[in-house]
Amino acid sequence: MTETAQEHSSLPVVFATNTVHARDRLDFWREEAIKAYVTHQFNTPVGRSFHGIIRAGTLGNLDVSIFECDQCRVQRTQRCLKSGDDDDILICKQVAGSTVLHQDGRDAVSSVNDLFLMDPRRPFSLGVGSGARSLIVKVPRTELQARLGDVTALTATPIAAHKPVAALAADFLSMVVARANEFVGSGGFKIAQQALDLVALAFEAERLNGHATLSSSRTTTVLRLKAAIEARLYDPALKPAMAAAAAGISVRYANALLAQEDMSLERYIMYRRLQHCRQALMDQAQSFRTVSDIAYSCGFSDVSHFARRFKAQFGCSPSEYRPRTKQLIR
Repeated sequence: MTETAQEHSSLPVVFATNTVHARDRLDFWREEAIKAYVTHQFNTPVGRSFHGIIRAGTLGNLDVSIFECDQCRVQRTQRCLKSGDDDDILICKQVAGSTVLHQDGRDAVSSVNDLFLMDPRRPFSLGVGSGARSLIVKVPRTELQARLGDVTALTATPIAAHKPVAALAADFLSMVVARANEFVGSGGFKIAQQALDLVALAFEAERLNGHATLSSSRTTTVLRLKAAIEARLYDPALKPAMAAAAAGISVRYANALLAQEDMSLERYIMYRRLQHCRQALMDQAQSFRTVSDIAYSCGFSDVSHFARRFKAQFGCSPSEYRPRTKQLIR
């Protein structure tokens, strides 16, 4: 998609540096950028003449924004991680200019129309070039993980716009973000889910070195099935029939799709519940929660059954796993 004003036509300006005195610009920009994205350190060689604009809105359950600014450097350091604002993953599209990316030991340059991911749970840095403009979508972590699993291998790895699936995903993002505030209620949520499906398909193709294609409707159906499961994991009544119905397919077809991953529908539901519990036990911010509270919140109705399943999956009981995790973090 060509860079035009349509990229942000319906998004209201939430902050512009030219609305405040020059002496206050950098402080205000830091504050507003942290509100819009995540806690980070910021510096710029431009000084008080720094220019920046942030436009923001919502699309279903997603926070969407466009920022444009002068040259600067953004760093999400270990100290910043203590803020705990890491429940989202950032999907980014370079609209204009370029950005130098670093995360998980990888360095890359994002060019116009490229897509890339950044994970706020780990340190990262962005070297924003002069005149850069980027589209940012804050996606609930569980939503993207339901489609892609662990994204660690995909961060700071731009997908070039010349790749067909990436180009379609990038164009669709631009189109829906440009009109984000016009979509309300269930319509906005459905469009947001379609956007996530396309983006996930693009990154899955990248992970498979380009071998995934849109000709495989099975891929998008698997993504939809996993998203339906993820949204209902907390419900103890979630069974294979409910999950398949929510995705609009039969249990038999769902099992056939997941067989490619050596999974059945029932086993996948259990696997995701255990993974959620494991993540909660690892999270220091949730150390006040009891094991039973975590188990119930992830859809288990019997703590003894949960403990047996957890030990079979991870090799130790939930109560043993938490102290081990604390020792590793130290």
